[in-house]
Amino acid sequence: MISRIEGELVSVGDNFVELSCGAITYELLVPAIDRQGLTESIGQQVTFHTRYYLEGQSQGSSFVPRLIGFGSAQQRAFFELLTTVKGMGSRKALRAMQLHHSTIASAIATKDVDLLVSLPEIGKRTGETIVAQLNGKVDRFLEFKPADTDELTDSVADPQRAEVITDALAALVQLGEPRPHARQLIEKALANDPALDSADELVAAVYRYRE
Repeated sequence: MISRIEGELVSVGDNFVELSCGAITYELLVPAIDRQGLTESIGQQVTFHTRYYLEGQSQGSSFVPRLIGFGSAQQRAFFELLTTVKGMGSRKALRAMQLHHSTIASAIATKDVDLLVSLPEIGKRTGETIVAQLNGKVDRFLEFKPADTDELTDSVADPQRAEVITDALAALVQLGEPRPHARQLIEKALANDPALDSADELVAAVYRYRE
């Protein structure tokens, strides 16, 4: 199994790159989002986290080995998760990854089918299937952004209390709550019990007051 490869980036095509590693030049398929940035790196040393698979040809009667290159191990892991969805083959998933994987993961977590449908290769039915099969499985791919808690913490003078709110939001997301909904739950809990002073207490209060 080839898990990582480094070499000189020779060329960038529509959906692949060529990587020179000594006397051998490899062709790697790449996600749609990476192509533009890779074009600027031609002639430089580049490292890819890779996934090897066999692509069926002529209705599956023969197979061609393919190597896919990712900019990070996390991007590769998201691709592997995405291809567990029924009907999402490797080529289709690579074309669909036109946005950063954390953005796609956020759309899945918040059930934003409209954003998913805006991606290549994803129709409404496929978008709904992705949400149904992957919702609750993408939290590790979400990028936590301080802006997500700005509205909650702007009025909090105590930095320690602001940190409690931030930690509680992160915990709720890890427990499977969509981020916007988690923020609403925290607001409700704080309105009912302003004295909450730890992330654990705040999370417990969220579930106590959520009905």
